[in-house]
Amino acid sequence: MGNAGGKPKNRTGKQVVAHKLQTAQKTNVLSLTEHGLEELPEQVYQITTLRTLDISKNKIQNLGRLSHLKDLKSFNCDENILTINSLKPISNLSKLQTLSVGKNQLDNQLPVVTAFPSLPSKIRQLKLNGNSLTAIPKQICEAISLEKLDLSFNNIAAIPPEICKLVSLTELNLDNNMITSLPKELGQLKKLKALSLRNNYIQVKSTNFTESNPQPIPAELFTDTLIIDLNLGGNPLTNTQLNEFEGFNAFLEKRTKVKNKNIHGGALVNTSVCGLK
Repeated sequence: MGNAGGKPKNRTGKQVVAHKLQTAQKTNVLSLTEHGLEELPEQVYQITTLRTLDISKNKIQNLGRLSHLKDLKSFNCDENILTINSLKPISNLSKLQTLSVGKNQLDNQLPVVTAFPSLPSKIRQLKLNGNSLTAIPKQICEAISLEKLDLSFNNIAAIPPEICKLVSLTELNLDNNMITSLPKELGQLKKLKALSLRNNYIQVKSTNFTESNPQPIPAELFTDTLIIDLNLGGNPLTNTQLNEFEGFNAFLEKRTKVKNKNIHGGALVNTSVCGLK
């Protein structure tokens, strides 16, 4: 967790930090990544016009008076030792649009689902990868402005039906979790274009789907969303089995249309069929 085990690679020291703080007063952008910091310098909170702040790869345990930075739009605190309680100041950052809290210690023996802070109403991108989360906090499902959500490399086993509230979501990354199936409510994410589920546990015993043997990826995901990029590599599922899923043909048709439309436009569409053999 964090960068506690290694020496900072960047130039550090009081003079370097002081120079960066002085420059940030003019640019409203501040990067203190990989400085070996255990806390934020007090002067940071005085730059109330700051719009971008990067404190990744340090040893920071709390965010102090971060809520004073009312103009903050982008905040990166990856690879520190923050816990759920440490994130409380984020709720008051009303202009925040991008938040990255990867590789911290959010699952710290607290009921994460209830203890997670409410997210700012304008949040569009959220990264919580590598935090050993066992569930998706309900506060995330209430952030209806979210467009990109990264929950990869956690211990999440189930996706709550409430995820249907994320009506603005276009990209969802659930790689390297413990997911065995998806709720049909994913079909309500009408703007969803990309879903990555690599290295999970999605499988079927038989493609003769019944009430007692439900389809692990609901047909609604294929038919009712804009999804054209689906990655299932690393799951105990075969391409042959996937082709028998209800709604999968609709997904292939949509994907082919988009691929043909953008074949000369340079659009990034995954050309493999969901990463399965």
